Amino acid sequence: MWSKLTARDSVVWRLDWILLFACLALSLIGAVLVFSATRNRIELNHGDQYSYVLKHLLNTGIGVALAAGTVWLGHRTLRGAVPILYGLSLVLSVLVLTPLGATINGSRSWLAIPGGLSLQPAEFAKITITLGMAMVLAARVDAGDREHPGHRAVMQALGIALVPIVVIMLMPDLGSVMVLGTIVLAVLLASGSSNRWVIGLLTLGVVGCLAVWQLHLLDDYQIARFAAFANPSLDPAGVGYNTNQARIAIGSGGLFGAGLFQGSQTTGQFVPEQQTDFIFTVAGEELGFLGAGLIIFLLGVVLWRACRIARESSELYSTIVAAGIIAWFAFQAFENIGMTLGIMPVTGLPLPFVSYGGTSMFAVWIAIGLLQSIKAQRPVSA
Repeated sequence: MWSKLTARDSVVWRLDWILLFACLALSLIGAVLVFSATRNRIELNHGDQYSYVLKHLLNTGIGVALAAGTVWLGHRTLRGAVPILYGLSLVLSVLVLTPLGATINGSRSWLAIPGGLSLQPAEFAKITITLGMAMVLAARVDAGDREHPGHRAVMQALGIALVPIVVIMLMPDLGSVMVLGTIVLAVLLASGSSNRWVIGLLTLGVVGCLAVWQLHLLDDYQIARFAAFANPSLDPAGVGYNTNQARIAIGSGGLFGAGLFQGSQTTGQFVPEQQTDFIFTVAGEELGFLGAGLIIFLLGVVLWRACRIARESSELYSTIVAAGIIAWFAFQAFENIGMTLGIMPVTGLPLPFVSYGGTSMFAVWIAIGLLQSIKAQRPVSA
């Protein structure tokens, strides 16, 4: 019994506490920003100004519990359950295309569940694709049979990623597809696969984008978003409204900001979806460059610690998983902040740990649990 207790204590002490505190700080800052963005929006909170911030804190608590459970089970144990997790994630994604799916902001990417709740399966697909590809690519390498994944393993891994990506494209959820594509490239690079695969996928991606555009396969709202990105002044009262209002909010904050709960754009409710996709505008307006910079700094700390975990891992499977999570967090944070600044198209991706949203919060904390498990279960040198 004492040995078991000692083992559990050793896992706790071997966690990356800097990573944990950075994630908690981001979630708590997010709670303050969510409260500021929703406290006066009667159409959202239905008269309860604390409803959204309490839900955000509840989602954070559940997310931390999921991370703790992931550490307790261990990434090696979960490796054996990857086929089940992958299958469950794929089934949930397919259900979105049935009458159970719900359309929000033009994208049918949500699954309606009893109690008035909703689930976004694409968030879990980011985890299962990373785990599934890592399992296939690292199988023979970790067993000592090969130094690098072979072409057959790469093809199998790409097949694992392709099926859910196609399903998510049919929703359509272009933002999640962009994240998943980034994860696939990062996983292949981290696995040591031939660079020809990466170059080939990049070329295929460019050709595919051109084909989609020329064949008019995008929905009208997606075309409008790209048009607004290319020229925000094209329709300032229509498709360019979100981006223009976001830039006004951030630009008005200056160095120190207008003060918490004092932002005119936020209190005036000029920025749509401010508690989710455009949460960074609250920080920019009310906390200024310093407050917004703090969020970027904390996200940088998360990526730095994740990179360190990936670099110090002793097995390829763990390295690949960590690399996939790094690419996910880095691209999604860049895209979210970039679209509020007008340097990236609006895609509806939340800011990790900061934006309001249950499924996205659960997914990022599960990813942190995987990173912590890789860190804690790394063999200790004598």
